[in-house]
Amino acid sequence: MTKTRVLVLNSGSSSVKYQLLDMRDSSRLAVGLVERIGEHTSRLSHTAFTARQTREQTGPIADHEAALKAVAEELARDGLGLDSPELAAIGHRVVHGGRTFTEPTVIDDAVLDEIERLIPVAPLHNPANLTGIRTAMALRPDLPQVAVFDTAFHTTMPESAARYAIDVRTADRHRIRRYGFHGTSHAYVSRATAKLLGKAPEDVNVIVLHLGNGASASAVRKGRCVETSMGLTPLEGLVMGTRSGDLDPAVIFHLARVGGMSVDETDTLLNKESGLVGLCGDNDMREIRRRVDEGDEEARLAFDIYVHRLKKYIGAYNAVLGRVDAIAFTAGVGENSAPVREAAVAGLEELGLAVDGDLNAVRSGEPRLISPPGTRVAVAVVPTDEELEIATQTYALVAGTG
Repeated sequence: MTKTRVLVLNSGSSSVKYQLLDMRDSSRLAVGLVERIGEHTSRLSHTAFTARQTREQTGPIADHEAALKAVAEELARDGLGLDSPELAAIGHRVVHGGRTFTEPTVIDDAVLDEIERLIPVAPLHNPANLTGIRTAMALRPDLPQVAVFDTAFHTTMPESAARYAIDVRTADRHRIRRYGFHGTSHAYVSRATAKLLGKAPEDVNVIVLHLGNGASASAVRKGRCVETSMGLTPLEGLVMGTRSGDLDPAVIFHLARVGGMSVDETDTLLNKESGLVGLCGDNDMREIRRRVDEGDEEARLAFDIYVHRLKKYIGAYNAVLGRVDAIAFTAGVGENSAPVREAAVAGLEELGLAVDGDLNAVRSGEPRLISPPGTRVAVAVVPTDEELEIATQTYALVAGTG
């Protein structure tokens, strides 16, 4: 029997997201989410498209092993179990691959060891990713397990973009450099944008704006990333839901010396209490826009700061690329907030940018252009699909191996 199915797992610290895809036509057979792992109020939501039904269960799920066993049971109820002879591989999202992993990689003990060595630069993500991988390997030790790294797409950046201007020996000793994140999204969206334009990826230059609760920008020249906004960690760059983005490093010293704040307190401030939520108390762009429309000045300032930073990166990446063929908005805010898209390009007509008000107002789950016909730079809305990207990369690696 032909093995055409790939299970994609995204293991967080207290959650597991999953999708089962048939790679013959990239169709989804099942999707689901286990959340609040380790709590008495754990919840598993499972949708089987083959059976056209959604099931939910609540109650304690002790750990990731129990979570994945529950996922396997739900899949088995729909005839899609992990023991299926059609399952070709399990693809795992791994946030940080450092400089070592530049492409999808079949997981073995050496790969696990290197992912573990990278924990100091991804302390919130890589441990959870490892837990999911090890649990899946225990459940199906005979099945290829593939790691797809968030950082991999950005490893094509030149050293002039990836290096920080600090002592080289110190930087190398502690692996300090720009790695970038959301790479699977940027890879997928840049290719999908080229397709929307009727061109090959190597024939276009694209600025991708991944705007969700976490947000990042990338400059993609001929299908290869040459610059991205996130750095050593996902904290750098754009204003985000709860993260500050770009900040004078001396702010941290000032908070320590004058504010008496510890390293952990400052880490919490910048990662969880800053960005939009720090500016106006809300990190949901829909709520912020509602408040703006009602005349709330605090929300208006937060929105303006968010857009100002976005414009700076659009302008900077125009300079980096030299020629821009398209700007693509993606992720939750990018795909759904017409006011953000309009404000981000407003006043940039000299760069060839504009949006058509009617096209921008259309809500659709399909890739689409929102710029007026004949505009020098296409402005697009391209829904991201990170799970499909992981499945595609995983299947391409293992196809024909068994």
